[in-house]
Amino acid sequence: MTDSSVGRPGIDPFLKMLLDAIPLAFSAADGVEVARARLAALKAPPELLPDLRIEDRTIGYGDLTDIPIRVYWPPVEKDNLPVVVYYHGGGWALGSVDTHDHVTRAHAVGADAIVVSVDYRLAPEYPFPAGVNDSWAALQWVGEHAAELGGDPDRIAVAGDSAGGNIAAVMAQLARDNAGQSGPPLVFQLLWYPSCIGDLSLPSFKEHATAYILDLEVIDAFLGWYVPGIDISDFETLPTILAPGNGDLSGLPPAYIGTAEHDPLRDDGARYAELLRAARVPVELRNESNMVHGYANFALVVPAAAEALNRGLAALKKALHA
Repeated sequence: MTDSSVGRPGIDPFLKMLLDAIPLAFSAADGVEVARARLAALKAPPELLPDLRIEDRTIGYGDLTDIPIRVYWPPVEKDNLPVVVYYHGGGWALGSVDTHDHVTRAHAVGADAIVVSVDYRLAPEYPFPAGVNDSWAALQWVGEHAAELGGDPDRIAVAGDSAGGNIAAVMAQLARDNAGQSGPPLVFQLLWYPSCIGDLSLPSFKEHATAYILDLEVIDAFLGWYVPGIDISDFETLPTILAPGNGDLSGLPPAYIGTAEHDPLRDDGARYAELLRAARVPVELRNESNMVHGYANFALVVPAAAEALNRGLAALKKALHA
């Protein structure tokens, strides 16, 4: 298993020890249910979780109903708080508000913000664009109900990790395109190791073809479940709600993109940052030299992962409380 690139720092030793001890690998042949069960089995120690006010709701917007969300309120005595709409990772096929509960709690605490975590529909049962449609409906709902939650409708951000980072980037474009109508004005986008370009020829895909957490076999499985029948060989022809790097990036909210050195998606995130800068969108790109894909999920138990997560949360907090 690849754990470093020639001439580059290796994986944080404590994180590597943990990854070697936890069986996370799966293949498309195992099936999606096996992959979901393995992810769901990784539960954060309850004693490490911050005690927050949390509420599960089912919402709807337009033609879409029965979208589960989980709302987190930070431990601060304030009204009119900023709101972060969070989209979990898992290759558009795994994950839930439960698997990412510890991550979303960290965003609520770290940003002093209300967090709305969206349980969008998953592939392969609901392939593209079902999850995007749910995510957009949830963001529109938040835009109209932020005040009801105790939030400020003029201080809404989107955030997400991996596939959720892809969705968050798509949401930023949809919100801009529908500004003044159903799209809430966004002030920030926090993208953790996102897939935004879709160019599988970027060097990091070859360098980390057998990486921890996410390797090329797993990527193939995710794509096969999420976009069956769609030719992804020419990434420049993909629709922007799948590959947001193909869209018009002007006028988007400022971004923080956190990538990991030992991750096939490293160069995808870096390339999206380049495109945002070319469109004059303020963006901070931070490549974590000793991290792997999914490092935000390990922040409770790996100090180096916590430091990496906190860098992005500090940028989010600064943008929301400016």
